[in-house]
Amino acid sequence: MEDLGLGLVLDVTPGDHERFERHLLEGMGHRVEVCHGPEGHDCPLIEEGTCQLVDAAHGVVFKLDLDREYHRRILARYRATLPEGTPIAVSVEPGQERAYADLLDGIYVWSHEPTTADLDGFAALIEAADRLR
Repeated sequence: MEDLGLGLVLDVTPGDHERFERHLLEGMGHRVEVCHGPEGHDCPLIEEGTCQLVDAAHGVVFKLDLDREYHRRILARYRATLPEGTPIAVSVEPGQERAYADLLDGIYVWSHEPTTADLDGFAALIEAADRLR
């Protein structure tokens, strides 16, 4: 993928679901890599302790089912692995933002499908974090 000049955003989307986040964030100048999550395979960050996509990420957008223990482990590992100040956004099912408030503390949370405005705000967080690096 060509270098668009802004930091890499990792879009962790389960299964084969391509979502509009990739196209919007790329339109804002970010490189986006999609990881389809642990559907059909194990997460290398959990199983092997490392992931090249995570190492390169300047921000991460998640759509995981936090009612699944393995998905909570993935999010917790990302939080522990990413450098402090790396923006993380999570799209959760309504009610999960309360049920998993401790896990989501300090994370940009959407309890709805992210809108263009949500992603624009998240892109601004990544750009601000990049300027501080």
